[in-house]
Amino acid sequence: MASHPERQPAPAGTDRDAETGQSVLLGVVVGAHGIRGQLRIRSFTGEPAAIFGYGALLGKRRDGEAGRSLTLRPVGTAKGGKPKGDVVMATLDGVADRNAAEALKGLRLYIGRDALPALEEDEFYHADLIGLAVDQVAGGRLGTVKALHDFGAGDVLEVTREEGGSVFLPFTRPVVPVVDIAGGRLVADPPVELLESGAAGDEIADSAVRDDAE
Repeated sequence: MASHPERQPAPAGTDRDAETGQSVLLGVVVGAHGIRGQLRIRSFTGEPAAIFGYGALLGKRRDGEAGRSLTLRPVGTAKGGKPKGDVVMATLDGVADRNAAEALKGLRLYIGRDALPALEEDEFYHADLIGLAVDQVAGGRLGTVKALHDFGAGDVLEVTREEGGSVFLPFTRPVVPVVDIAGGRLVADPPVELLESGAAGDEIADSAVRDDAE
């Protein structure tokens, strides 16, 4: 989920390639913990441990595959140390050693869109924001929402510009005063200096990729 931080703290952080059909990405296996098959899972829910509250999740390696039903059991939490959410630790039936756990690295965990709870005013699921058109208060189309990120200072929209390249917009009410999910668009009022800082935005994105690779 995401929200204008003036109302609520933004409740999630992730690369948030969030939606596949009617499913929403809740987390991804990022590695093993210990020698007994425990999994390290980067959770994209508002409270990291909330990922355990949805029951069986659908595990997929890639879009388009059928996936398999998985029920995680919590064994503790750990700060991820990265800017994209926290890490929780879990066990899974049939995964009893480190090798089996490491083999699941990269597995993405989804829940059906209709299983998600209703939202408060000014809260939005990341899956519903991806792909929205971005119009400017001053007129004209800026581009399309490609992704949402949290680089450590709150949610940031990555917008693919009409003329190419990307711009990063803080997901705050002053910068994004209108979110019209039904209309398929956002209205943004970005400062001019943000629109001229594409290089800085690329550096931020590159840094995030490097962090995930560590």
